[in-house]
Amino acid sequence: MAGTISTGRVAENRKARHDYEITETIEAGLVLTGSEVKSLRRGRASINEAYASDEAGQLMLINANIPEYDASRDNHDPKRKRPLLLHKKQCNRLIGMINRDGVTVVPLALYFNDRGIAKIALGLAKGRKKQDKREAIKKRDWDRQKARLLKDS
Repeated sequence: MAGTISTGRVAENRKARHDYEITETIEAGLVLTGSEVKSLRRGRASINEAYASDEAGQLMLINANIPEYDASRDNHDPKRKRPLLLHKKQCNRLIGMINRDGVTVVPLALYFNDRGIAKIALGLAKGRKKQDKREAIKKRDWDRQKARLLKDS
């Protein structure tokens, strides 16, 4: 198949690091159908508006868009809820943090690992206010300026 991805990144949520303060990252597996995997191997997915939520004691990836595979008759729903594969302790910890601490679980990247298995990098995130975003931008600019000054001298 021409233009397929066997390992590497399929989709990235760049806005997540801007809109949220990421405190921790976790790798999780996904329950996918065959047509979803084929669509991902073609590099077609969007996780920009996705998040993970508790559904009956299990974490589900909600609002992730994996378009239908063109060459298939029996396709999937592009925005269906997809169960996340985590250890029970990890799942319970994340659900507790979501319910108690007001933490949001956002996907940071969707990729195929070295063995060719689809994985998703999740981030534990707290929302940033507009002022916090401005301060983060100022700090990043200052760090760049500092690096340039040190490089030039």
